[in-house]
Amino acid sequence: MDMLVKLYDLKPDASVDAMMERHGITIRRLLPPELKTLTDWITPRFGAGWSSEATAAAMRQPPTCFIAIKDGTLIGFACHEATAKGFFGPTGVDTKARGQGVGRALLLTTLLDMSAQGYAYGIIGGAGPMDFYRQSVGAIPIEGSVPGIYRGMLSEAEPDDISASHEPVPPDAT
Repeated sequence: MDMLVKLYDLKPDASVDAMMERHGITIRRLLPPELKTLTDWITPRFGAGWSSEATAAAMRQPPTCFIAIKDGTLIGFACHEATAKGFFGPTGVDTKARGQGVGRALLLTTLLDMSAQGYAYGIIGGAGPMDFYRQSVGAIPIEGSVPGIYRGMLSEAEPDDISASHEPVPPDAT
């Protein structure tokens, strides 16, 4: 189910910033040359679909993907404008880094960026932990939003026996 957030009511949270500083975690906008590193990190943890969405967000100017870094290591990410305008997500935090406020810091940073770009509302697409979003930013469920924009989405492609027929024809074979 999707959720709705009033971005015009959202304010920065100094306690979240202080928590990130205490833990030595930096939240910042992704740089396009970091895209492969990000997608290589996302795919085994969260799947190719999220990796594709993060790629779309990284290709925007400015990129609409934010990352969390601790000791030079990527520990989380959050994007907006990846699947549709006004949509937050995908977002994920490494299991070893959970419980340190990283998800909330990424959520706030990303939603505040949406607000700065002129959005009054943000949609959290296919919200997983609904209680987290409700408590963190006052998000409310959007009734009737399942499957929403994901209706009819293609399944992830798998190699098959036909793949060989799609290989390039060598120049001397014609």
